[in-house]
Parts: sequence; C-alpha cells; structure tokens
Amino acid sequence: IRLDHFVTDAITETPNSQGTHGIFPSRHKLDGVYCNSEFRIPLPNDGRDVNDPKKYGALHTCVDAKTMKVRWQVQVDGNMDLCATDYQGKYSMACCYNSEEGVTLAEMIAADRDYLIVFNLERIEEAVKAGKGTAIGTSKIPVLDGRKGSPYTLYIPVPKSPHGVNVDPTGRYAVCAGKLSPTVSVVDLEKVGEAFAGKIKPRDCVVAEPEVGLGPLHTAFDNRGNAYTSIFIDSVVTQWNIADAVAGGNPVKQKLDVHYQIGHINASMSETKEADGNWVIALNKFSKDRFL
Repeated sequence: IRLDHFVTDAITETPNSQGTHGIFPSRHKLDGVYCNSEFRIPLPNDGRDVNDPKKYGALHTCVDAKTMKVRWQVQVDGNMDLCATDYQGKYSMACCYNSEEGVTLAEMIAADRDYLIVFNLERIEEAVKAGKGTAIGTSKIPVLDGRKGSPYTLYIPVPKSPHGVNVDPTGRYAVCAGKLSPTVSVVDLEKVGEAFAGKIKPRDCVVAEPEVGLGPLHTAFDNRGNAYTSIFIDSVVTQWNIADAVAGGNPVKQKLDVHYQIGHINASMSETKEADGNWVIALNKFSKDRFL
C-alpha cells in the first residue's frame, strides 16, 4: 500500500498457501516480508491427495519487499500463527500450534507444548541459490523442507498452542504468548545460533516462562524493560518486567482491566528500537454491554 496516497500498489499471490495470518517485514533493511500460511493443505492442492493426511503441510513464505515477488517457501510441521523477525536479519519466526497435526479439537490440543519455529535465513537463501528447492504443482517457487530435523529450522518447545510472538526493543528476546497456557515464553535469540549449531538443545533457548494470566495472546513493549501482554480470558493487560522474569523473580507489575476479551495490543513505537513507553492500545474483541 502506498502510504503517500493510501492506495493499493501491488497484490501478490502466495502459491501452495491458505489462510495467511502472520506477516512481518525484515527490520534491519528493506528486504523480505515473511508470511505464515496458517492452514495445512494438500501439497499440491489439486484434489489428488485430499484424503491423505501425510500430504498436507503449511508453508513459510518470503516475499521480496521491493519487487513483491515470492522468493522461496519452507514447509513446516503443524499449523502456524503469528510471525516475527529479529533485528539483524538472521531469523524469521513463527508460532506453531497443532504440532500433533490433528483434525479434532481433542487431537489438536493434546500436547502440553508446541513450538516457536525459527527460520535460519542465511541457510535458506544459500540453499535456494544452490538450487536445492523443489517446485510444488504448477508453481515455480522453490520450496525447502523445513520439517523437524531440517538444517533450515529450529523447533523450540513452548506451551501451549502459542499465538503471538513479539521481539523486544533490545532485539535480544522473543516473547511467545501461550494462549492455552497461562504463561509467556521468553526466548533468548542470542542462544539460537548455538542451538542451530547443535551446542545446546532448542529448549535451552527459553530463559523464562512467567505466569501472566489466562489466555495470553500478544505482547507489546516500552522503553523501560517492561512487556505488556494481552490476556483474553481474564480481560486484562498484564505489565511484567523482562529482566525480572529472566532472573527468576516475580515479574508481574500490574494487571489492568479492559473491556472485554482483549486480543491484539500495541504500544507506541513498541516493536522498534525507539520504543517510547508513552501509550498502550488495547484492541478488545467483545462489546458485551459497552454498546448500551
């Protein structure tokens, strides 16, 4: 969208993908836009394998921010929700739920942990340049296999059906909101490289997991080291301190009632290094009695 005229500038189709939900641009420079297909579909989706669950998959897609052309896609295990990127151009990320790849509610929420999937952008770009991608169906876009055990992805276990992932203004921590867990998981991005190298286990990247309330969904940040997580079931915004959480103390500073069932949340300049800590905006899903 052209922000000088507020008109649509380009529309790009992402092949092999349905229900694009999470989307986030590169932060370090104008480079890629990363998109998560939330729904698992047959690959290729031409009807031949509609009854074969093993043929279903979801794809993480990179769109060139300058040309609006699709560069590559990576297939993953499970369904994907929200997306994020680091500040250095090393990683994009996706919250993964339904790692069980179930089709009923009981099957989809059976596991106590799902994943934050981290994509190693350097490895992916090198593999694509080396011609290691394969095309799916009629699309010519190179697709890499990023399922468990792949060199292109890291599956960090976090509870439970995680929804939003947000990176704090220091660029060090990614915060995953548990949705079906009362916790948020703080992932130290400085440890991710060690995990990709096999020096530590993926779970070792999680350095804190404080309880913040029932139904955490998204997190915003100020310039004082605090995070603000939207809590859907409790209808509150929980303010908590990242350093206190990492140190193992009680990080919760305040719980503020909001009307009602908050979903998305944002703060002024929140996901930049210039976060100013002036305003937090609660986007509430339900009106209930507020319209009377």
